[in-house]
Parts: sequence; structure tokens; C-alpha cells
Amino acid sequence: MQVSCANRTCPTQSIPVHSAEGLTEGGATAHIRLDGQVYILRITRTNKLILTK
Repeated sequence: MQVSCANRTCPTQSIPVHSAEGLTEGGATAHIRLDGQVYILRITRTNKLILTK
């Protein structure tokens, strides 16, 4: 399976693809931890993603 990466095609083996709905388990927010920091991923009412610290 191929996914579009800007103006070229990227193999899915090198770049993982995750569903935002899967990360939020059907809700609107998810917490993502990286190097001891917690970030909040939010899906807006207009279906855009916002990632904040």
C-alpha cells in the first residue's frame, strides 16, 4: 500500500500511518508522551488536528 507524502509517494513500510480517530479512541483528544513530555492531540470540530504541549 502506498500513501501520498506531499508531492511524492512514500512506502508505508518506512513511515507508519496512524488514524487520528484510533489514537483518540473515537473521542476528540489523546495524550502523546515523548521524552518525558506529554502532548495533547486534539481533533477540532472542523476536523483539523492540533498538537499542544
